Amino acid sequence: MSKPRRSSGSWRERQERDPFVVRARNEGWRSRAVYKLEQIDRKERLLRPGMVVVDLGAAPGSWSQYVTETLRGRVRIIALDILEMDALPSVEFIQGDFREDEVLQELEAALGDERADLVISDMAPNISGNKSVDQPRSMYLAELALDLCERALKKGGDFVCKLFQGEGSDAFIAAAKQRFGRVRVMKPEASRPGSREVYLVARNYRL
Repeated sequence: MSKPRRSSGSWRERQERDPFVVRARNEGWRSRAVYKLEQIDRKERLLRPGMVVVDLGAAPGSWSQYVTETLRGRVRIIALDILEMDALPSVEFIQGDFREDEVLQELEAALGDERADLVISDMAPNISGNKSVDQPRSMYLAELALDLCERALKKGGDFVCKLFQGEGSDAFIAAAKQRFGRVRVMKPEASRPGSREVYLVARNYRL
């Protein structure tokens, strides 16, 4: 006999019990996702004062919040999301769909003559529950983020990108290895154990 489907109420209850949700609320972070970047940064030491950072899929803003608070505002962050995001110190926000050329051009105009030291992407599609649909959508967003590195990341720069393990992810990792000096795949503690979510961390971009 199949198990009954979980209601939205049970999802909310699970959220309330999630220790990272509780901790983020108590510590003033915008979402539990902050701990994923924190755990990656603790191992990789990605951040340094004076950086230019591009944050893709930024809303509600916990990754940008972590970067600006860690660097005490000594950073320039250009954040982008299709959803609205409340203002943060040192963050220039562009609202729009990253898949559209007009929005990409706006991002490039904001960079101007600068190139980013770090591109971070926590982008994910709206999940339908159908893996054959969701996986190609998630890989498309990851590929767009990697392509942006060619246009916006400086030589020696770094890239962090959400991935969902499955069809296309191995080829994506191989493509990243051709463009970066070192690539590793990490699953932070804050990623839920049952999720296929991992993060690609690519260092030392080769133009």
